[in-house]
Amino acid sequence: MQDINKSKFSFVKNQLMKVCLINTADYGGGAPVACKRLLQALKPKVDINLLVQDKKSDDDAIVSTVGNQLELYKTQANFYLERLPFIAFQEKDKSVRFAFSPANTGTDISPNKYIQNADLLHLHWINQGFLSLQNIETLFKLKKPIVWTLHDMWTFTGGCHYAGDCDHFLKQCGYCKFLRNPRENDISKKGWIKKEEIYQQNKNVVFIACSEWLAKVAKRSNLLKGFRIESIPNPINTDVYKPLDKASTREKWNIDLDAKIILFGAANINDKRKGLVYLIKALEVLKKSDANSKIYVLLFGKNKSLDISQLPFASKSFSIVDNEQQLVEIYNLADVFVLPSLEDNLPNMVMEALSCAIPVVAFNQGGIPEMLTHQQNGYIAKYKSAEDLANGISWVLNQQEENLKNNAREKVLNSYSEEIVSEKYLAVYKSLMK
Repeated sequence: MQDINKSKFSFVKNQLMKVCLINTADYGGGAPVACKRLLQALKPKVDINLLVQDKKSDDDAIVSTVGNQLELYKTQANFYLERLPFIAFQEKDKSVRFAFSPANTGTDISPNKYIQNADLLHLHWINQGFLSLQNIETLFKLKKPIVWTLHDMWTFTGGCHYAGDCDHFLKQCGYCKFLRNPRENDISKKGWIKKEEIYQQNKNVVFIACSEWLAKVAKRSNLLKGFRIESIPNPINTDVYKPLDKASTREKWNIDLDAKIILFGAANINDKRKGLVYLIKALEVLKKSDANSKIYVLLFGKNKSLDISQLPFASKSFSIVDNEQQLVEIYNLADVFVLPSLEDNLPNMVMEALSCAIPVVAFNQGGIPEMLTHQQNGYIAKYKSAEDLANGISWVLNQQEENLKNNAREKVLNSYSEEIVSEKYLAVYKSLMK
């Protein structure tokens, strides 16, 4: 009886822990996907809601901060008030238009009942006019325990989301390469100093990086010096993202069963950071060496400029895929998933492909080496080498054994399942509530 009561007490205690996840939107990129998956993974363990500005899903646990038309207009205005001055006076060129977020406008969400009632606040990606630096400071001043999941580098830089070869964030930002007129006291330095002030308002904070790579980079940043930084991956529902029967799936999508399918996807395939140019070069190399092979290329994601008829192999684009079951089927059409990203944290699409038992070819950068074991569940190509990317694609396509696919699936089951990831987050939550 004593053990039963103890177990019941533990369950009630967990249920009473109120957690508020905070993200700009519940759609439109890797962070919203990861955040919603974490929401689902944690639902059985804590009393949890996801607070967003832009909501599309019908999940009752996801709540929008926008309650009426006037507030909607205000949020839209905030987006343009942040972006337009940056575009007009600050950005170096169009390539960095969304690579830097000054966070100078936003909405004060501190009075929101889900914020007020929460025992713990869990920040995710809050840019593009959702929360300003001032709004973030207001949340820190509430003195509630805070967990902040890093989906990129913005939290510990002066404003850029990925610093590339710049190391200014190690000491103090300034002379920012993303800006039209880099100088000592530019907006990157001002943003860096403001974040330093914010982080002093509340020391009961844990920063969580989705990859070990990003955690190591974050620990080197002077902004997060002295803070607890951990690495916890994003979760995935392995009952949804799973292997399907290839023959029936290809028949449904009218794809030749004997074809060798190369799949590439991104939220925006024209984003330079996703490395489409290297994939195209790799396909050209592959065409020269495997000209007679029955190779077919599938792509999905927002596409404004790529003419797929110019690719060296027959190709088909699915554009944006909003239906999750359709996305799972598209993964299962493939023999290999290729993601030649130049900068990435822990890409959801790599995880999704692996969970569907599809081997992955990607560059040796960011969190990719944590997800792939070379020639075990995919191929890690030399950074920015289209030739080695082609070698990797060819190597995977010519594998006859099932071990590669089995290893891909096992990696996800052992590292990224909802149960494994949720328990790691729950341990962090409990440590902050002591």
